[in-house]
Amino acid sequence: MKINTLTHSEELLMNILWKLNSAYMKDVMEAYPEPKPHQNTVSTFMKILVEKEFLITEKEGRIFKYSVAIPYDDYRKFVLRNFAENYFNHSVPELVKTLLDEQLLTTNELINIAGITRSEKKDESPISDFINEITSNKKEKKKGKKKDKKKKK
Repeated sequence: MKINTLTHSEELLMNILWKLNSAYMKDVMEAYPEPKPHQNTVSTFMKILVEKEFLITEKEGRIFKYSVAIPYDDYRKFVLRNFAENYFNHSVPELVKTLLDEQLLTTNELINIAGITRSEKKDESPISDFINEITSNKKEKKKGKKKDKKKKK
């Protein structure tokens, strides 16, 4: 299944539908935050989401029931992958480094996410090497490079 990007308005509507999982137009309108758009506008967006295969329709009498076709987690992974591709040149380490630099993620949170305890951090593993590389001081890195150059001479 190919996932396409959504506009801001489509994403807002899908967030409502992901919470409801399946709903009638009336349910969607009730869940919509203020200021609520006109029902025809929401209906048009839902038609577009059906065409983009984010929603499935099921006719019940004269009304349609809309169900989510693409789970929230799948879309979130798709958006994250595109974000890393477009803004960080496919480099997840660069993304994580930016999160650390902007203090949106702490070193301890990163260690907890990676499932590394302080005793495991001493082990030489690719994850601990990566964490050490992005969290170490730049001055220490420069000192290490100078020492390496002296050793080579």
